[in-house]
Amino acid sequence: MTAHVSRPDRHPALARLADKRLLRELSYVDGRWVAGEAGAGFAVTDPASGAGLGWVTALDAHETARAVDAAARAQAGWAALLPQERAERLRAWHAAILAAAEDLALLMTLEQGKPLAEARGEIAYGASFVAWYAEEATRVGAETSASHLPGAQSLVTREPIGVAALITPWNFPSAMLTRKAAAALAAGCTVVAHPSHHTPFSALALAELAERAGLPAGVLNVVTGDAETIVGALADDVRVGALSFTGSTEIGRLVAARCAPTMKHLVMELGGHAPLVVFEDADLDRAVEIALDAKFATSGQDCLAANRIYVHARLYDAFLARFAERIAALRVGDGLEPDVAIGPMMHERAVAKIAAQVADARARGARVLVGGAPHPRGGCFVAPTLLADVPDDALIMREETFGPVAAVTPFESEDEVVARANATEYGLVAYVVTRDLGRALRLTKRLRFGMVAINRVKITGAPIPFGGVKQSGLGREGARAGLEEFTTLKYACLDLA
Repeated sequence: MTAHVSRPDRHPALARLADKRLLRELSYVDGRWVAGEAGAGFAVTDPASGAGLGWVTALDAHETARAVDAAARAQAGWAALLPQERAERLRAWHAAILAAAEDLALLMTLEQGKPLAEARGEIAYGASFVAWYAEEATRVGAETSASHLPGAQSLVTREPIGVAALITPWNFPSAMLTRKAAAALAAGCTVVAHPSHHTPFSALALAELAERAGLPAGVLNVVTGDAETIVGALADDVRVGALSFTGSTEIGRLVAARCAPTMKHLVMELGGHAPLVVFEDADLDRAVEIALDAKFATSGQDCLAANRIYVHARLYDAFLARFAERIAALRVGDGLEPDVAIGPMMHERAVAKIAAQVADARARGARVLVGGAPHPRGGCFVAPTLLADVPDDALIMREETFGPVAAVTPFESEDEVVARANATEYGLVAYVVTRDLGRALRLTKRLRFGMVAINRVKITGAPIPFGGVKQSGLGREGARAGLEEFTTLKYACLDLA
């Protein structure tokens, strides 16, 4: 990030924005749009074409501290509002997001690359968290219980933890911000959010809409710039009571270590390496449809993506034949083109990693049934690929892929596949396809993952506690648990004499 790189030419599709004010290039701090004092910034480009989208300001550590100043000043007043008043502001933000949905989806596709239909779905999904937490804001109550002491009464209340730092990723640049921010705001916290430098426009547009919805100055701040600089400043600041991070396990460990001296409350949504297990009694067409959705949504750039697909030996060949047909029919292209299923990868490093995983699998005996070669469009595009007979020691069976490559392998027994599925440091989500109810219930207990999907792919949403176990994270997002992550318990003991 530098002040000396020339600004890119504007992408022609930006002319399609109905509300040009949603394209913001400055950070949002204390109710104002601010540039860094040094004039530093960075270019944001469309991963599909490389065309420029804009030039976004980069704040430094000192300027990040000013955002924390603003959030700290605003926090007491925000928390002092009646819960119904906070709920009213959140409902207004929700309405503003829905009204601007088409523009928000366009911005997301341009900066992230996902097909426009998926971007529209994410805007609706992200808005649902704001609506949900608008209602939850009014339900944060006190608890009483019979005291263990004579002549005393116990009272337990939940209080906002203070300033919350939110670090959001590039693969879901809108929904990951609303899921975190709506919960924190409903709890009475104020927010300093830092979006990925790949996808800042989605977060800045949400800040613009929050301002229009009447959120007071300092309640929601969005700080753009270098991740190491900004996240380091937020982690070191003792006034930040909670830090919520979505990203890789590797970076999550570094963030957690940086936060240790200030003893922050952490919510970490980290890497996934989801198994998908198809048993011999599964309906073949349904199993293929589930595998297609679980693997290739968001072009495979999803922590919930099915990275390891285990198919019972009796169904294996038929599954591969049908799965190959469906994968070969997936259209690759710019997310603004019609009927595109697979958009570009976020950057060329992802393309290189995918190529390395495919090469490694082939070297270890895997068969390439679809794809496997560079895509003719080049750049950040990857051909949807199907690998069969992938051994467990292949890189793709041990590392998160984040791309449109399906790795399939056979299994013989339930005990065997459970052991293989659990043989990972990750534990976010697992998928099971079976018509045996007893087996489905057994697998929900035996699989060591925070979430288990039985005979379906879509399981997330505002009412559910999203999160994993092992190295896939700490805490939960969504549901009441997501709000409680931004609160602390206070116990009072009253003498009744």
